[in-house]
Amino acid sequence: MTPFWVSAFLDLAPEAYDDGLAFWSGVTGAAVSATRGAAGELVSLVPAEGDGHLRVQRLVAGRSRIHLDLHVDDPRAAADRAVALGAREVADVGHVVMASPGGLPFCLVTHPAATPAAAVDWGGHSSAVDQVCVDVPHELHDREVAFWQALTGRVLAPSPGHAEFQRLHRPDGEPLHLLLQRLGEPLGEVRGHLDLATSDRAAETARHVALGATEVATFDSWTVLTDPAGSAYCITDREPR
Repeated sequence: MTPFWVSAFLDLAPEAYDDGLAFWSGVTGAAVSATRGAAGELVSLVPAEGDGHLRVQRLVAGRSRIHLDLHVDDPRAAADRAVALGAREVADVGHVVMASPGGLPFCLVTHPAATPAAAVDWGGHSSAVDQVCVDVPHELHDREVAFWQALTGRVLAPSPGHAEFQRLHRPDGEPLHLLLQRLGEPLGEVRGHLDLATSDRAAETARHVALGATEVATFDSWTVLTDPAGSAYCITDREPR
């Protein structure tokens, strides 16, 4: 059972929640939904048109991170399949909380979604959050790549010119690519970060800095920044949807 939609969840440390939520709402141009959850800890970032694929959670404690929501018709059956592929089940609370073989958290949910949001026009350039990069220590890499390819059923392809990257291409009608990066460190936890595509990286970077981001490093086709919550993410030269 493969997912019909993938969402990214920004899990923000409690002290970083307000600034982080305001920042990502500004970055995406999305409205903030009404709160939900037992403690009002969950919101969605709602695009002007189409179905959202970014959500934000205020953690009770701990540092900020990312997890994935995989939308499926039957979370219980999908969880059993994920366990057979090497995942660990954490909790079944209506949706099923999981961890990948390398420890990346993800959830199996049923929330309906079918229409990706368009890239946002900022008056001269456009941008979209269109990718989650899964950062994998190199001794865990092959198993993690095989797991995500099997679980999602997506086509795996190398990234030209960068041997450390492989991409699981999003199917037509879905919002997010999954990029898997082999890190230089041998062991450690698998984690993730967001990537944006933009038609003008310099202009988009300046917009993010004005919203409160910090520019960290610039490479041939991407720029690394940190958001106000201290989490790294990238702006890339890929053409936005």
